[in-house]
Amino acid sequence: MHNRFQPRPAVEPALNTSSTSESERAAVSPEKPVLFSGMLEQLIQEESKKQGVSPDLVRAVVKAESNGNPKAVSPKGAIGLMQLMPQTAEMLGVDPHDPSENLEGGIRFLKQMAGRYGDLDRTLAAYNAGPGAVDRFKGVPPFEETQQYIKKIKKTLNSLQQP
Repeated sequence: MHNRFQPRPAVEPALNTSSTSESERAAVSPEKPVLFSGMLEQLIQEESKKQGVSPDLVRAVVKAESNGNPKAVSPKGAIGLMQLMPQTAEMLGVDPHDPSENLEGGIRFLKQMAGRYGDLDRTLAAYNAGPGAVDRFKGVPPFEETQQYIKKIKKTLNSLQQP
């Protein structure tokens, strides 16, 4: 089984070049859905590779968190593509309103949670509900929102990783 925290090996070298257009990527891999286009996809690819996190996992989180809207703000105050809470963004030293910094900080936080918890469910639970909740419940908290969040991410992730 593939480790979902690490980048998948490229199936086609052209898929990893920033000069490859969306239509070329679709033509090379028509069965793999493209969630985002243009600059966002390039940012996800570059930052995921730089931090050693699966770009599919990042795409799934961005899809669930903001649907790729860099100006998204949740009712609870989470900001941007990766829906960083202001305190989390401050802790990470990023501007949550800047899409590039938001993505970089969100991926870094996701990687920190993966290192801390070691499995996908607890990592996603910590990203959604906070590490304090995961520690307090010694695993995935019994919050309906968090449990649905994990299911949603895994469903998207699985669809992205289909051969």
